[in-house]
Amino acid sequence: MKKSLLVVALLSAFAPALAQAEAGDIVVRLRATNVNPNTNSKLGEITDAADVGFSSVALYGDSNANLQVGKNTIPELDISYYLTKNIAAELILAVGTRHSVSISPGTGAVAADLGKVNLLPPTLTAQWHFNPDQTIDPYVGAGAAFVLGLDRKLTADATAAGLSTYPIRIDRSAFGAVLQAGFDVNLQDKWLVNFDIKKIWVNTDVKLDLGAGYTKIDNLDLNPLVVSIGIGKKF
Repeated sequence: MKKSLLVVALLSAFAPALAQAEAGDIVVRLRATNVNPNTNSKLGEITDAADVGFSSVALYGDSNANLQVGKNTIPELDISYYLTKNIAAELILAVGTRHSVSISPGTGAVAADLGKVNLLPPTLTAQWHFNPDQTIDPYVGAGAAFVLGLDRKLTADATAAGLSTYPIRIDRSAFGAVLQAGFDVNLQDKWLVNFDIKKIWVNTDVKLDLGAGYTKIDNLDLNPLVVSIGIGKKF
């Protein structure tokens, strides 16, 4: 009996002092976030259809050429507000995420490396938390992302082929749908560890100016997979 009471006492001492999740609770998380675009590009096809004055083979080296967008890891701040015990709204605020953009195969007049774009992706989701009062609290969510192009200028450098450099730009902003899943590991004193994964579907137009004004050369699907891990605090 004494041993049983001792075990219970030890478990109580080391168990997380979890607060009951209630409407009005706020959780602030700081996470490291990897943004990995899964691009779908029709650069060669759309360039040929637009008839910009050069064929896609001449510009990019292949009529099936496409754009590739690199991945990046950034710091992220998010704030969750509990509407009820199980339902929370999460606003994800991240610094601009800078991505390299290149042409594949990139064997034409235009150099493969086009430069980098800086995108700001605030995201709002509604979440369902399955075990808000337990140590492990998994959740799923859905919502929308607004991708804002802060620095969206690229350069098509064709000087090696005896031509010039031509400006490229992407649309300033785009909306997209978001699906989300993750879990919180609740610790003592209302601290928590968080793992989160999101899939965002978003696309944007890419335009090239060869001297006669901007012409659309691609409808680029970015569709990033966003994976985060971090810590949080409940207030």
